[in-house]
Amino acid sequence: MLEERIQTRSEGARREPIVFIISAPSGSGKSTLVSRLLNTVEGLRFSVSHTTRRPRGNEVPGESYIYISRQEFEERRERGEFLEQAEVFGNYYGTHRDVLRQARREGKDLILDIDVQGARQLKESIPSAVSIFVLAPSRDILEQRLRARSEDSEETIRRRLTDAAVEISNYEQYDYVLVNHQVEESVSTLAAIVRAERVRRSRMEDQIRPILETFKDQPPSLF
Repeated sequence: MLEERIQTRSEGARREPIVFIISAPSGSGKSTLVSRLLNTVEGLRFSVSHTTRRPRGNEVPGESYIYISRQEFEERRERGEFLEQAEVFGNYYGTHRDVLRQARREGKDLILDIDVQGARQLKESIPSAVSIFVLAPSRDILEQRLRARSEDSEETIRRRLTDAAVEISNYEQYDYVLVNHQVEESVSTLAAIVRAERVRRSRMEDQIRPILETFKDQPPSLF
């Protein structure tokens, strides 16, 4: 589409990638929405987090997560390699600084799938990051989705629901809140947020100034 081609050209002119933070309680449908968003909007790069937990189900190392030992994670953390890091359910998760450098080299915007702790840290280091919180329509629906995955024990499901209440209480820290009633509608909303942020005036200054320069020596109007 012409719109997408114009978008891609304008992205290449932007020096810094826009960082989009997407957080949600486990079971809210965040992973599905992120996957669909990446297939819907051009010029996005997904940040693959490092973690010390073991792979689950159909997860692919290097695509779902970068799996490393607890010792290696701690060593990398001590060297300051992570933009953000958090411990969740006894496992470490972190965003390596290289993902931002890679997005910058590729001229793409960056999508991060991280929890509330990580989002708070990242907003401190990158205040311009755009944060989006995804919610299931209700506690009952969240529980149904967790059980439908058939991945967790009863104890883990209960713990996730308890943690969800704590995570949801932080929704005011986010720039946008999206209630995930229906996947197609939610993906459209996410795509609209990305496109709107891309044309925010403060992000367009580098492109606006050269245009204004072309009018600098224009003779005054006769009318």
